[in-house]
Amino acid sequence: MTHTDSPTVRLTVGQAVIRFLGAQYVERDGVTEKFFGGAFGIFGHGNVAGIGQAMLQYQDEFPYYQGRNEQGMVHIGIGYAKMRNRLGALAVSTSIGPGATNMVTGAGTASVNHLPVLLLPSDVFATRSTGAVLQQQEMPYAQDVTANDSFRAVSRYFDRVWRPEQLAPALLEAMRVLTSPADTGAVTIALPQDVQAEAYDFPEALFRERVWHIARNRADRAAIRRAAEVIRGAKKAVIISGGGVIYSEATEALVRFAESTGLGVGVTQAGKASFPYDHQLALGALGASGSVYANGPAGEADVVIGVGTRYTDFTTASNTLFQNPDVRFVNINVAEIDVHKEAAIPLLGDARETIDELLEELGGWSVGADAREAAVASASAWRAEIDRIVELDDSPTLSQAQMLGLLNEAAGERDVVVNAAGSMPGDLHRLWRPGSTKGYDIEYGNSCMGYEIPGAVGNALGDRSRHVFGLIGDGTFLMLSQEILTAVQEHLKMTFVIVDNYGYGSIAALSETRGAQAFGTRFHERGEGGRHDGERLEVDFAANAASYGAKVWSADTADTFRDALAEAKAFDGTSVVYVQVDAQGRFGGSGAWWDVPVAEVSELESTRAARAKYDESKASQGLYL
Repeated sequence: MTHTDSPTVRLTVGQAVIRFLGAQYVERDGVTEKFFGGAFGIFGHGNVAGIGQAMLQYQDEFPYYQGRNEQGMVHIGIGYAKMRNRLGALAVSTSIGPGATNMVTGAGTASVNHLPVLLLPSDVFATRSTGAVLQQQEMPYAQDVTANDSFRAVSRYFDRVWRPEQLAPALLEAMRVLTSPADTGAVTIALPQDVQAEAYDFPEALFRERVWHIARNRADRAAIRRAAEVIRGAKKAVIISGGGVIYSEATEALVRFAESTGLGVGVTQAGKASFPYDHQLALGALGASGSVYANGPAGEADVVIGVGTRYTDFTTASNTLFQNPDVRFVNINVAEIDVHKEAAIPLLGDARETIDELLEELGGWSVGADAREAAVASASAWRAEIDRIVELDDSPTLSQAQMLGLLNEAAGERDVVVNAAGSMPGDLHRLWRPGSTKGYDIEYGNSCMGYEIPGAVGNALGDRSRHVFGLIGDGTFLMLSQEILTAVQEHLKMTFVIVDNYGYGSIAALSETRGAQAFGTRFHERGEGGRHDGERLEVDFAANAASYGAKVWSADTADTFRDALAEAKAFDGTSVVYVQVDAQGRFGGSGAWWDVPVAEVSELESTRAARAKYDESKASQGLYL
């Protein structure tokens, strides 16, 4: 039978998309499961009668979820993919114009963090028989450029389906990227609104169940031998464990490697839960948001072994952390762009398999007894420091650290904490003690304010057996709180914790240290002089959350917060706990620097003083390699 004689089925493009997505599976280590957990959609001009009709038609086989904000829907998809270890994803459909471009920030967040989300924005009429309805971004130089081209910069794969015949290769390429351990991220397929509703005789083979096998690629054997030779020559080596360890499910392999070699393990923000926090070689958080107990050994190390990390600005302390002039790097990563960073010996391969093969090549090598004992001592000292920082005192208002300590006490072994931008990610990176590898989701790759609530919803949808705590500050809550209603609608048993520190507290602290006097970071009315120094703006966050249908508790002391958390967690539905913390309650430092430029000239003494400190720190900065 020729290809043209193959059986066909007549479907609209929208129907074909949903039929195809429902037939996609992934397999790794012998476990096969559906890749797509369903789709979110906000319907309007462009998709209501196309993809929307298709979701209606197939809703019994392909779950539909209703979102409140297009960016929020993408963030839900990100949280879902993270919980599923990138072996599952959600699709998101939007209308044309602003409904579509509202997703751009979410797309950037997904791609930055290498998390699969399929975006299906509506687009202009392919026939050009009408104008760019509700999307009047008409380009004077090209009629095939639309507002959706803004997705190109933030998508790992972008396509626009001008004709039904183009759909099959577009979908197959989309799946190739979505299931790739190295190249995954946001995938955007723009769908012209008339094409969505157009019928075509698609080959039935397109809709047969298709299994995408996720390979565990091995690193080059010669590179492993070179890496082992470098490591055997180390006197003070350290391991950096990143998010790739979690996605590869390589924690047990890394524990074996650390115990055999005696090397301490520092964790990045994405890799926070990749290594047991109570292990005797767990140095804790590393980098600008880390602690001196990990950054000290990293700064002195003559060999750094990076596993599943991309060496972000925070991890490297803006390229000032690794101060040993003879330091050499060994990198294990599935992504070629990351494995070569820091001029490393590149071990391009799956983390779990490569760790085991590198350990075998080392042949029982271990760092000297003094270096092992020093790593154990640093890890022990940091655990004691955490206890000291979160310890309750007689202060009338909880510090943010104390609040996190109480929340950590309430969280069970399989519970999840979700957060994003602000001061809390740094505090969580240092202080949180996760009970499992999926117990910690802090979006810090894109530092995206607004991820907290929808990201928590995505985690809860990804694994309903876990209790998810979505932790959000008052400033971020005012940006994107609507998906609390989605949690209520889907009967998700989860808890949101709203932390009120009277404005953009994180940026206020940063602004003060950079000589900008916390300008524009607090929520105040205009005073008599016309500046924002009048009465504080009061927002009833508890009432706001309750208006979405969640059960709400308020707390202002350690006892009331502890009781509220217990009752909220026991509640059979979506709960919210509102708590005020000391806006100035900070602790310690990381022992590392972060490059935030300060004005080189200024009339303000605070800025001039900050610039002097900046120049001093800048002098130790290396190049980004």
